[in-house]
Amino acid sequence: MTTQTLDQPTGSDFARLSRRVADAGLMDRRPGYYVLRFALLAGWHAATITAFLLLGDSWWQLLVAVAAAFGSGQTALLAHDVAHRQVFRTRRPSAVVGRLLGNLGIGMSYGWWTDKHTRHHANPNHEGLDPDVEPGALVWTGEQARAARGRVVRFLNRHQAALFFPLITFAAVDLRRASLQALLGRDRRQVPLRGLELALIAAHVAVYLTALFLVLPAGLAVAFLVLHQALFGLYLGSVFAPNHKGMQMPTERMDFLRKQVLTSRNVRGGGLTDRPLHVVMGGLNHQIEHHLFPSMPTANLRAARDVVRGYCAEVGVAYHETGLVRSWQESLAQLREASAGTDELNRDELSPAVR
Repeated sequence: MTTQTLDQPTGSDFARLSRRVADAGLMDRRPGYYVLRFALLAGWHAATITAFLLLGDSWWQLLVAVAAAFGSGQTALLAHDVAHRQVFRTRRPSAVVGRLLGNLGIGMSYGWWTDKHTRHHANPNHEGLDPDVEPGALVWTGEQARAARGRVVRFLNRHQAALFFPLITFAAVDLRRASLQALLGRDRRQVPLRGLELALIAAHVAVYLTALFLVLPAGLAVAFLVLHQALFGLYLGSVFAPNHKGMQMPTERMDFLRKQVLTSRNVRGGGLTDRPLHVVMGGLNHQIEHHLFPSMPTANLRAARDVVRGYCAEVGVAYHETGLVRSWQESLAQLREASAGTDELNRDELSPAVR
């Protein structure tokens, strides 16, 4: 993937698309869908907890950890929809339910994540503006790789394509770390109701750890915790990474339509796998439609795809959609290309005698 400079187009292409989508009723609320989704998620958690309590001291608990990881991922996806006001129209009920799902449900600050995710939506894949492409253990451009410091970080950057899946097993833990850092750091006042958010996170941690070490022996409790959190991180990374990684990283301003479409990728299932993929990814396999219309209920994204794809063809905007395996190939290709910057830096640092 290469960083591209794009000229800002003119006109009101998005406004015309928005009218088509609204006229088709695709921005209408879907309360029945979300009632069902909340009920199914509650049922999944209830079944997981029941199995956990009934099994007790048994290594079959590791299968429960797998089920718990899926439930945690679905809780995060539902919190995502709540934050975008797909479920409730107004801020207050969205904030209340969002904190219950985010802080209490998965131990992550809802207020911090909402701010971070809003910045991502405003400028997806824009280096310096999108927090999701900030450099760290992973880098997304050769420039970021050349600017990396520290042996460990540069080692990870150099081998990031091969290490990508192992690294994202830490995604859930790292997101919690970042959210706690925001709640406790110098910028903590930027998160509303910081005390409440900290209390809910503390309650999550206390109940989770107490249940583990009260029901299970220490070794099995640690194994459950590690597997649950690693699979939860892998799930989050597998849902969010294929949607933007490997797509354009613009360096100049674009109009809203192009900014969202050209930096996003849809992931299709095809045949019998399309609907299950939609469920597992929480509708974010229709990432282009979600970025164009963030408050559109997830249940409407599939129908919006035909409208958006047809309109993009009319106005000459590239609409990129590919299968799941291909989406990962494209994402990993970007990581390999960025890693080349680390190799260049290593060659530059060699002395003339060594070279």
